[in-house]
Amino acid sequence: VQLQASGGGLVQAGASLSLSCAASGRTFSSYHMGWFRQVLGKEREFVAAISRVSGTYYADSVKGRFTISRDNAKNTLYLQMASLRPEDTAVYYCAASRYGGSWYTSYMLSTRYDYWGQGTLVTVSS
Repeated sequence: VQLQASGGGLVQAGASLSLSCAASGRTFSSYHMGWFRQVLGKEREFVAAISRVSGTYYADSVKGRFTISRDNAKNTLYLQMASLRPEDTAVYYCAASRYGGSWYTSYMLSTRYDYWGQGTLVTVSS
């Protein structure tokens, strides 16, 4: 599967922004999906994940502010971000995982994802 992330931009603190990740192919619904983010010089960080059956998981730092969702009919993954903070500034990546049951205990690990989008930059000014 090929992934194309979009929707990043420059916003002020407290604003909202929505990211999208368009997937190619006809098997999007068979993948667990995730969003990660990375700041230059730091490791890639887990943000949110959604299972094949739309169970959702969040990093503590974004819980209550971000919402992950998927539309299998449109082969698209979403990340709605609200109450953005300067520390949310990063390149955001979407990713797809073919893992089975073990994904549910390791969804926060970037190594559990097989395919990655190119990233979209989110900048939050104070």
